[in-house]
Amino acid sequence: MPAVTSIRCNAPWKKKNRPVIGDRLPLALDAVTLPGAGTLAVLHPDADADLSALPRDRVRVVSPMATVCAAFAARGYDTAAALDPDVRVAASILCLTRARAEAQALVAAAMACTDVLVIIDGQKTDGADSMLKAMRQRTQMGGPISKAHGKVYWTEPSAAFADWAAGPQLQPGGFWTAPGVFSADGVDPASALLVAALPETMVGTVADLGAGWGYLSAHVLDRGADAVHLVEAHDMALQCARHNVTDPRAQFHWADATQWKPPAPVDAVVMNPPFHKSRSAEPGLGQAFIANAARVLRPHGALWMVANRHLPYEDTLTANFAKVVELDGDARFKLVRAERPKRIRR
Repeated sequence: MPAVTSIRCNAPWKKKNRPVIGDRLPLALDAVTLPGAGTLAVLHPDADADLSALPRDRVRVVSPMATVCAAFAARGYDTAAALDPDVRVAASILCLTRARAEAQALVAAAMACTDVLVIIDGQKTDGADSMLKAMRQRTQMGGPISKAHGKVYWTEPSAAFADWAAGPQLQPGGFWTAPGVFSADGVDPASALLVAALPETMVGTVADLGAGWGYLSAHVLDRGADAVHLVEAHDMALQCARHNVTDPRAQFHWADATQWKPPAPVDAVVMNPPFHKSRSAEPGLGQAFIANAARVLRPHGALWMVANRHLPYEDTLTANFAKVVELDGDARFKLVRAERPKRIRR
């Protein structure tokens, strides 16, 4: 186990309303000794996570989310989409994700490339207790320390977690997905509904905003589009999309779909926009997708979109498009075709 000696971090971390890793991480750093040199990898933090307890010049923030990496890069941090298995780090601080298989894969990746210390931080609602129990069955653990409805604990790197490793895999349905990717277990029914509503022939250049593992884009290409831009903020999802969409007409962009700009305006946009950043619905995310769809389209372009029925997108659609038509959806999902984007000055 890492030595239980005190390390003092001169950081003003005792403040209210900080992200929870900022509450618990300094407590862990009072119980263990950080390596004196080498990279400190912080895996999958929230974009606003407080890392001030760590020396900034040694931290590498690792997140599959382009939005998270951009936020930390703007604050002066080194960032990466994933751990490089050929590059060693001195210590890893791992923020648990809600998806159990993804969290286990993250633990395996950290164990494989870390030299001295692995710290695990997570909310109880994200499985902090069950992860601690599972890890104790394989190795000795330090802690836990409980605070702010979560726990932090630590251990030395161990090869005992190699079987938890996971990445893109071919599924029985013939498509590639990975833990943590949206709709990893099968085709999302909303996306399937949208595909059935798309015209039999699609021409010109199409943007798939929030492309995920590429289901919509594959069908758009089958309908004859000249080119398709797959825009996806989640790096692992985009890796899966590269397996699923091998057509040379496809172009892949690791980017925030609400801010992405094409090299030239596109003829159509297809999308099944996300509406969660946390456990509760955040319709502002889908509304931002709609606004950017209007920005990237040609003057006579069209948006094809599917969304859950309860999401309040109508005002945003009518504010951004001259014509909005609701197509035949079902009890759960609404289908929309919006035409002629308005050029709203922003």
